[in-house]
Order: sequence, then C-alpha cells, then structure tokens
Amino acid sequence: MNTYFNFENTYTNLPKCFFTEQEIKQVSLPDLVIFNDKLAKSLDINIPLNNENESAKILSGNFNDRNMNTFAQAYAGHQFGHFTNLGDGRAIMLGEHLDKGGKRFDVQLKGSGITPYSRNGDGKAALGPMLREYIISDAMYYLNIPTTRSLSVIKTGEDVFREKKLQGSILTRIAASHIRVGTFQYAAAQQDKKILKSLFDYTVKRHYSKIKNSKNIYIELLKEFSLKQINLVTNWMRVGFIHGVMNTDNMTLSGETIDYGPCAFMNNYDPNTKFSSIDHMGRYSYKNQPIIAQWNIARFAETLLPLISSNLNEAIKKAEGVIKSIPEIYKTSWLNMMKKKLGLVDNDNEDENIINSLLSWMEENNADYTNTFVDLMNEENLNQSIYKSNEFKNWLEIYNKRKFNKNFTKSKSLKLMQENNPVIIPRNHIVENVLSSADEGDLNPLKKFLKILENPYNKNLEISNYYKTDIKSGETYMTFCGT
Repeated sequence: MNTYFNFENTYTNLPKCFFTEQEIKQVSLPDLVIFNDKLAKSLDINIPLNNENESAKILSGNFNDRNMNTFAQAYAGHQFGHFTNLGDGRAIMLGEHLDKGGKRFDVQLKGSGITPYSRNGDGKAALGPMLREYIISDAMYYLNIPTTRSLSVIKTGEDVFREKKLQGSILTRIAASHIRVGTFQYAAAQQDKKILKSLFDYTVKRHYSKIKNSKNIYIELLKEFSLKQINLVTNWMRVGFIHGVMNTDNMTLSGETIDYGPCAFMNNYDPNTKFSSIDHMGRYSYKNQPIIAQWNIARFAETLLPLISSNLNEAIKKAEGVIKSIPEIYKTSWLNMMKKKLGLVDNDNEDENIINSLLSWMEENNADYTNTFVDLMNEENLNQSIYKSNEFKNWLEIYNKRKFNKNFTKSKSLKLMQENNPVIIPRNHIVENVLSSADEGDLNPLKKFLKILENPYNKNLEISNYYKTDIKSGETYMTFCGT
C-alpha cells in the first residue's frame, strides 16, 4: 500500500455528531491542472508527479491508505446574519497529515460530491472557482497573511451545471484545521455541555496549548481567539483584501483565512467597496470587516457561556468584557499597521490625522490603494498628474515633516514600507483573464501569474504594467460564491 500522506486522525475522536463518515465517489477521468510542489515539499507530502495520471487519481481521493478515514464535518453558522445548520456540502476530509516536525494539517477535497450536508446541492465544484481559490490562497500566503493553502486542482472530466455548463473540478485544501466559529455554534445547539466541552478541549489542545493551565481557560481562549482575528483582519485591510462572505462558518479557530468564494482585492480606495453579487447591503464591504469580525467573535463568546460560568449573568459579564475591548485593540492594531505602510518608525499624536487625511484624499481622487503606497516609496513616482493637486502637496509636506524628524532613519523607514506595501496583488481583471485562459486549456498565463505572485514585495522585480494597474476606469467587477 502506497503512503502519500502521513495521516493520524484525531477529529474523529470527537462525538459522532460532529461528522459523518463519507466514502469518496471515484472520478472517472481525473486530469491534473495545477500542483503546488513547494507546498507539498514543505509538508513532506509524497505525490508521484512523474506520472500525472497517477497523481490526478490520488488528488481526486482515489487511493487507499490504512490511516485514511474520510468524512464530512457538521457545523452551523450565521450566513448574512441568519442562523442555520450547515456542514461540508461539497467537501470531504481525507485526514490529518503530520509533517516531519509533527505539525498537523487537515487535507480536504473540495468539490468531491454529495454529502449529508449538501442541502439539495450537487456537492461538486467548477474549475473557475477552484482555480480562484488556488490563486488567491497562494497570493495570501506570499503576502504573509494567515491562510489555508491549496495543494492541487484537478478536472474531473464531468460537467457541472450552474447558470451554464462548466468543467467539474476538485481542489485539495490544506488547513491547520477546519474548526470554525460555526462548529462551536453547532456544538452549543446540541444543548449538551459534554459535547461542547469536548470540542473546547480538542480546540485548546490543537491550537491553544499555551493556555491549557490558565485560571479561567474559557475567557483566555476567547481573548486569544480575538487577537488572532484582529491580526487577520488588520492584514486584510493592509493589502485591500475583501473576503466577501464573513459568515461565522468562515471564521476559523486557527486564525486562517478560509473560503475564497466572492473575494477580491480593492483597486481604487473606497471603504464601501464590495464585490459579492449577493451582498446587496454591503454587510461584508471593506470598511465593515472589522465590525463583522467583532460580531462573529461575539457569536463565538455566546457558545462559551455555559462553560465560563454556571451563573449566566456572570458568564455574560465576563464575555462582554472581552468583546467590548475589541474595537480599541483593533484600532491600535490598524494604526500600527498603517504607520508601517507609511514608514513611520515612532509615535506621534498627529499620526492618526496624517493617515486619515491620506485615505480621504485617496477616496476623493479615486487613487489606487496599492499603487499609492508604492509611489510613496519612490519620490520619482510622485510626479504623476494625480499627485499635482495642492491638497496632496500640503499633505505630503506634513507627512515629510513628521517622517523626517530627529528619530527618522531613512533605511529603517523604507524597510518598513517595503515589508508592508505589496507591489503586486492579484488584480481582478488579471485573475479573470487567467481563469478564462485556463478554462480554454491554456495554463501558461496561470503559471506565469502564480510565479509573479510569489514575490509581491519585490520592488526590483521587472513587471509589466499589466500586472500593476486596474481595469479601465468606470468598469465594475462582481464575484460569485461559486456554489
């Protein structure tokens, strides 16, 4: 028996209500589209790429491993504010892979077929959305943002019917785990404290072992989880990333970005930017991401109340203390991040005004979010017409006066800016062009784009304007969930 993964499964030791064992339907004509060789090597995953037919079969789940125990996870969640029971409707877990250092990773197939949680869906996925997840998750990794990873995408040889006929596909997703806020909501809904406690203990052991001896371990988990999410959202805001579907089932306890459905990167700075076709009210717009994060964390806190204290009022009081602290913690995190983007190496009372003034100017002038900060790293770039206004010149004078104070170190300041301001992001029009080419069988644009995304902070990398600029002014962009 061949061993491609080093599986050791622990999730299935939880109560049976958390998952349903599920056989994987074999794919008749698997065809390997893209494989993340670097990721595989880093995790000690051994897929025989010298035989693409064989590797495609493996990555479709068509192999035997005595330690493989395939199942679909159950969870619940608030979707656009409405609570519902959910679960893996088109994903099946292969197992938990241990690398040589003993670090544990979930290996999951997305688009592998119907599960008990498919809710009248077909359990399948189309090529475009799976390649989108591969592209964006890889980009996020190289942008130094916590994220699930994509090991591969295969074509199944089957048709998937949405608005039109599409090519069927399966993505292999790698994650620190798939434990979600929605998993805890599902546990709480069972109204069995033992079930809830089992999930809590498992989560602490897997992700938060440093707090295992804490006096009030439940509040400590809430605090640590909050900090992970604040860090994650701060990083999203740093690069102009808009998740698009921040439902509670898409917030992981590991603090990783998960579910790259209607996500996209903001071009021109506008806090109200949203791309999702179903987000009619802008609930998950760019500016609302910190607010929704706090809302989701509050939903997580609610699930912990029976564990925090047998006295409900006391439990609520303790949890509220954590939840109410989030806005201030996030603000500090955001300010520190924005100061790094501007190369401000110390503190000044005027920093917040300087940051907000720049953002206001960017919004009023439809300035590109990414390129503006890149231009500020190179004085020659400030000769462009957009920077000729008196308003910007006045801001620049104030900024330079603040920046070039006695504590200023030019090299340190520039280093901060270079580390926090990507030159390259997955521009929306490029992503669509790459996906269109791949759908037609041409993978060269995809492979070229992925290579470029590996060096997002490389200012010296020669890259054509095609990768740096937005689509034509006035054009709109819309994304879809892909289900």
